[in-house]
Order: sequence, then C-alpha cells, then structure tokens
Amino acid sequence: MTADATDLMFRAASFAARAHKNQLRKDGQTPYVAHPFRACLVVRHVFGVDDPRVLTAALLHDTIEDTTTDFDDIAEAFGVDVARWVAALTKDMRLEDGPREAEYHRVLAAAGWPVVVCKLADIYDNLSDSKTLSTKGTERNIRRATEYLDAMRPTLPAEAKAAFAVVEGKLAAMKT
Repeated sequence: MTADATDLMFRAASFAARAHKNQLRKDGQTPYVAHPFRACLVVRHVFGVDDPRVLTAALLHDTIEDTTTDFDDIAEAFGVDVARWVAALTKDMRLEDGPREAEYHRVLAAAGWPVVVCKLADIYDNLSDSKTLSTKGTERNIRRATEYLDAMRPTLPAEAKAAFAVVEGKLAAMKT
C-alpha cells in the first residue's frame, strides 16, 4: 500500500474518532468508534478487500448518520467517491422508521460493490456485537440483518458475493 493510501486511512481513522468521540455502543461502555474500526478490519481481513478508498468509507460509514458530519465534510477531506459511498450508507433520520428502512433498502439494492461491502461489514460487526445485547436487541439485529441481506441479494454485485456469503453464514449460525 502506498504512503498516500496509508495516510488516507490514518486521516479517516482520526476523523471517525473525533466525530464519534462522545458516543458509546449500546452496551454503554464501549466507545462507539470501535464499531467503524472493526467494520474496516472486517472489510480488510475477513472480506479481503484492500482498496484504501473502500477501507476509508468503512471507517467513515456512520459519520453522516450519527454525528454532525455532512456530505461536504467527507467530500472535502476524502473525495467525492468516498462521500457518495458514505452517503449511501446513511439512513435518512428525518423519516419515520418504516419509510426510512424502505428507502434504505432501495438504496442498498441499487448500490455499487464498495457500498455493499461496507454494509456487509457493518452487519457482520453488529452481529458479532450482539453478545453484548439483550435477547430483544439480538433479535432486532438478526431481523435487520436479514432485511438488509434480502434487499441486497437480487442485485448483488459480483465483487461482493464472497463477503455476502460470509455474512449469510454468520447470520445462519446465529439463527440456530
């Protein structure tokens, strides 16, 4: 990996850490930024994707949705492609849950492989993190993961098929 690619990801890791600095995961103890860091590690080490821009998007995938960061902040710091990918991974929190999820499913179904791989890493990490949740929380994670996989399955980009199979296997193991 080039020095520029490494610098891009280091800047993204710092950006995500600053953006999520006062947030915790649902267990109330883990700094939230552990989630995007783990999602990035899943993209690289579980799915085998080493494209620095995709890894950067994985690091930033929740910044627009969960912080004061906006598209322009991401575009200026990391480029328009990364900003588009992060925006596609962002739910429109102005909508109520039902319409928000339906729109998000539509976006995921139309997304290119970088977005799909980042979303699959997000799902993988959320499923892995389910052990810290209540039974109800775990059931919600499984339900949402199933819905997202169902939304992506019909139009799944070839570049994301192996990652999809890994997440499907993790989900199936959790359902048993």
